[in-house]
Amino acid sequence: MSAGQRAVPFFLKRSRDIQHIKKNGRRVSTGLFNLQICPGLSQDAMLGIVIGRRFGTAVRRNRAKRLFRELGRAVRPALVPGHAFLVFPKRECLNLPFAELQILWRGTLQRQRLARFGEPSL
Repeated sequence: MSAGQRAVPFFLKRSRDIQHIKKNGRRVSTGLFNLQICPGLSQDAMLGIVIGRRFGTAVRRNRAKRLFRELGRAVRPALVPGHAFLVFPKRECLNLPFAELQILWRGTLQRQRLARFGEPSL
């Protein structure tokens, strides 16, 4: 990266970007989270996590955010560039082991053709 270039952050922070995805994105629902996908916001893949107060206490909301940030980091290299994602976790995601949540997360991204995972090596 040259001196004039800045790295594009992976996690969405700006309200303007989140509102754009909410307005223009398509929604995919699962039992543990909703995913809203919007192409063309950036050349890189970007992820935002939205959790309202109805989700529960601050401890529960923060735990869900940590889980989905980790899920996002784990699949970042496999994500198709040029898409922005908003994740709306559901309360039930905290009741599942991380490994099962990760399988559902990867499967959802793969079914939507938003990630390309290599074949597992034996």
